Amino acid sequence: MPVDDILLEAEDKMQKAVEHLRAGMRTLRTGRASAGLVEHLRVDYYGSPTELRQLATITVPDPLLLVIKPYDPGSVNDIAKSIQASDLGITPAVDGKVIRLQVPPLSEDRRQQLVQQVKDQSEETKVALRNIRRDSIKHIDAEEKDKALSEDAAHKAREQATDLVHTYEKQVDEALKHKTDEIMEV
Repeated sequence: MPVDDILLEAEDKMQKAVEHLRAGMRTLRTGRASAGLVEHLRVDYYGSPTELRQLATITVPDPLLLVIKPYDPGSVNDIAKSIQASDLGITPAVDGKVIRLQVPPLSEDRRQQLVQQVKDQSEETKVALRNIRRDSIKHIDAEEKDKALSEDAAHKAREQATDLVHTYEKQVDEALKHKTDEIMEV
């Protein structure tokens, strides 16, 4: 396998790991209303589990309020049940054809717990990035052993793999800082 392919595959995997982290962070409740809190919730819609974002328009009219307007008014109660059954800790207020979610402010203890949770997720992502680098270096070593790569080319490829990890670790750190600031904002 050519070195470029090994590095491209590693970069693709690292990018997906960082995107997975960001997607996970979007679903965390931060004391501020965000469509990301509920858009991936599964609703039992006519016997089929369907993501909420496919069933309704989700708007944020003010920082502490989410308004969910289903495309099918008959699904309002199913959506409300799914929200109540979720681990959001928010009780939906059904108002005719729309559902309102009042996001309560977080306590200081809960903020600290969320920050720790985000830090843990970030560290897990960094470990995944390092594992991807390790696997890439194993491939590079195998290519070098099979004489498909010169010693200099293999050394350069290892350095490129390490540079990739540093680049994506910076992205993880930026996402962590952004989310921590968002959580701690009162």
